[in-house]
Order: sequence, then C-alpha cells, then structure tokens
Amino acid sequence: MDEALLRSLTPGVLGILVRRGADFAAAEDAVQDALVEAVRTWPADLPRDAKGWLVTVAWRKFLDATRADTARRRREDRLDEEPAPGPAPGVDDTLQLYFLCAHPSLTPSSAVALTLRAVGGLTTRQIAQAYLVPEATMAQRISRAKRTVSGVRFDRPGDVATVLRVLYLVFNEGYSGDVDLAVEAIRLTRQLAAVIDHPEVTGLLALMLLHHARRAARTASDGSLVPLAEQDRGRWDTKMIAEGVGILQTALARDRLGEYQAQAAIAALHADAPTAGQTDWAQIVEWYDELAHLTDSPVVRLNRAVAVGEAQGPRAGLAALAALDEASGSSGRGQHPVPRRAAVAAYLHERAGDLVTAARLYAEAAGKATDLAERDHLTRRAARLNTLLRG
Repeated sequence: MDEALLRSLTPGVLGILVRRGADFAAAEDAVQDALVEAVRTWPADLPRDAKGWLVTVAWRKFLDATRADTARRRREDRLDEEPAPGPAPGVDDTLQLYFLCAHPSLTPSSAVALTLRAVGGLTTRQIAQAYLVPEATMAQRISRAKRTVSGVRFDRPGDVATVLRVLYLVFNEGYSGDVDLAVEAIRLTRQLAAVIDHPEVTGLLALMLLHHARRAARTASDGSLVPLAEQDRGRWDTKMIAEGVGILQTALARDRLGEYQAQAAIAALHADAPTAGQTDWAQIVEWYDELAHLTDSPVVRLNRAVAVGEAQGPRAGLAALAALDEASGSSGRGQHPVPRRAAVAAYLHERAGDLVTAARLYAEAAGKATDLAERDHLTRRAARLNTLLRG
C-alpha cells in the first residue's frame, strides 16, 4: 500500500466534498473512512483513477452518515444529488484547506492537529502517538477544531504567514511514534509550494531542508546532543543541503525578503562551512540584523549575541546580551522571558574565561530546560567546568 499516495490525495478529495456542499467536519470524517477503505481494498485491486475512487467512496460515506441523521438535519434534498462515478474534478482546493486548517480562530495545537489530519492524511492515532498524548485526547482536539471552522466559508482568503507558522511548529516536533513529523512537515511544505507562488513558502522549505540535512549528526550513539561546532560534517546530507541552497537562492532573487528566507540564509552559511572554524560569522551577524529588523524577536537577538560572540569575541557577545537584557527590562538574573538565555550567557562566559559564572549559568539553564537531552547536555557542561575548577 502506497501510504504516501493516499496522503498526497487527501486534501484534493476533501476539497471536492466541501465544494459539493458537505460541511467540513462531516467531509473530513468521510474522507478518513474512505482512506481506511482504500487501505483495506487497494492491495488486491488498485483502481486506475485513485483520486476518483476516493472521491466516490468518500461521498458515499458522507451520504450514508447524512442519511442516518436525516430527520434531525433535514438534508433530503442533497441526498438525491450523488454525482455519478467518474474522474475527479480538476479544481485543486489544497491551498484553501491549508488556510482553513490554520484559521486564526484555532489554537496553535489545534491547527497543527487539524492540518496533519485534513491536509496530511494522518490518522488520529498517528497524530496522538507523535505528540505523546492519548488517542482520545487527540480525537477531542481534532473534533473541537473541526467544529470551530465548520462555519468558515471555504473560499475565504487565508493568511500564508499563519499557515507557515503551523508548518514550522510541525517541523520542530521532530520524531516520535511511527510518524516522522519533520519529514511530514517538509512534504506538506513542498505541497504548499506547488500550489502557491510565495517566496516565504520556498524560504521555509529551504530552511527545513537545511536543518534536516544535519539531523543525523545532531545526536551521538548514546542519544546525547552534539553541538553544531562538534558535529561530524561528513554525516550531513550534502544532496539535501544543495537542494535547500538552490531553493533559497531562487527565493532571495525575488527581492522580497522574509523571516524564513533570512533564517534559511543563516542555516546555509553554517552548511557551507567545511569546518566550524571556517564559518562566516560576520555575514551571519549581518543576516541576524536583517532578521531582527523583520521580527524584532528577543530570541533572534539572543541568537545574534552568540553570532557576535563568535565574530567579534565573547566580550562583544556579552555586551550584545546585556543590550538584550536592557531592552527587555531584565537584569539577566533569575527567571528571564527569553528561552535559553542562561545557556547562551554560560557559553559566552566560558569562552571569556569566567568558568565560575559559566558553571553556575549552565546549571541554571539545565534546571529550566524542558527537553531531557538538552537538560543532560547542559548538566554535563556544568559538571565539566566544576571538575576543572576543583582541579
């Protein structure tokens, strides 16, 4: 069974049902039922027109469900309008589905779940496993999301930026269960790039590819994190890097810079360096300046402080960090609104030779870390410095 084919056909089939008059929630249920039927029957009898088969079966599933509820919903008129089996219409509603599933009325977690199910074609069980929650919990989340958008007009213009944020959230979840969410996010972003001509869509695709190309080198055999500077660059996927750089260059040539293109440019500079010591940190700082202008994000300014520390020395990095603290109204002590601020400060203090402060800050950062691998990495850093200090 070609599961990738089924997933790629899902948004088109769902769009056809909605255009025929099915409400989104009922149409999405019907499509899921049709996918289950396809998994059951296609291995023995693959249809010539896979999309047309799914449309026909999904529409019948929708009508069956509607007939069962006809007394309450009063839909008899529509029940007699089943289209004759045949080729699926050529209209592609994929883009509208992206917009609908990332509707501003949805919470980020609901938008992610609905996108993975309605556009990605994943089952509720697969999504629940990927996010490490009970299947019943994920089913409730998806049901609430479908009810929320059920009254939204299907042809209503959507917001590309919101869709991209949802896809980037999916990408950053990585892998758990039997679904690789990073790979799924790349597939969905490719699919989006095929239906809309937008430089930030291709910028996000380039960013995902450039980050994903380093995935194999990010963890050691024992599961511990490997910092970028210490990664075995021979394990990086050079073919994926080349594809990402090519896509980025095409996007940048349009001279409509956005935050994902800027982030991808930074990732490309890291990928281009044969060794960590040959990284063009000065140019990376320039790209962070562009990114800070576009987003005015404290996280971007935090990452810029690291780049400044590499390009101009750790004291300059600490000065950039102090400027961030001043702008955010914080002294840098105790709870800080910028995630990983303590870890960055620890690294810069270590490079500046202040091992006592660095060890304390690494321990502080470890205590705040929510990811187990990151917490272990920071704890080991603190322990290493404390050993040096005792020696």
